[in-house]
Order: sequence, then structure tokens, then C-alpha cells
Amino acid sequence: MKENIDKFRQLLADNKQWPMLYYFKFIVQNNQEKLNQVKELFTDPATITYKTSRDIRFIGMSCKQWMPDADSIIQIYEKAAKVDGLIAL
Repeated sequence: MKENIDKFRQLLADNKQWPMLYYFKFIVQNNQEKLNQVKELFTDPATITYKTSRDIRFIGMSCKQWMPDADSIIQIYEKAAKVDGLIAL
């Protein structure tokens, strides 16, 4: 896992100008507690949009936020990994 994180960090650092507007995409169960956990990962002025699945069991969340560096992006993904059932795209 650490190797994958290091590769992702290097990819971000090599290809981006900082700060940058970064798009996060997550799928989470349609549960208010889980939605709130994901929303808490972001600070204002983050833009968060939602799209429900056809059967309304899941919600896709697209989150846009200005990020100062690659480590800030990785920190959000690490915190998101603690949300039970969350899928990061």
C-alpha cells in the first residue's frame, strides 16, 4: 500500500501545478451518517454534488476543492478510507 501511495504522490507532484483544483469522486451507501463523514473531509469552499443510483441504495459524490499540494490530496483519501463501505474512484 505504501508503494502505491508513493507512486500516486510522485504522479501528482510531477504532473500538476500547485495549488490546483482537484476532483474527488466517491461512491457511498445512501446513509446520512456516511454522507456526513465524507462531507466532513472537505473544507469550505468545496463544491460537492450528488447523484443517486437507480435503486437509490448508493450515492455518487463529486467533490471539488483547491488543494495546496499532493500530500493534502493523499490525506483526504486516507481519511476517506476509514468510511465503511466507501469506494474512491
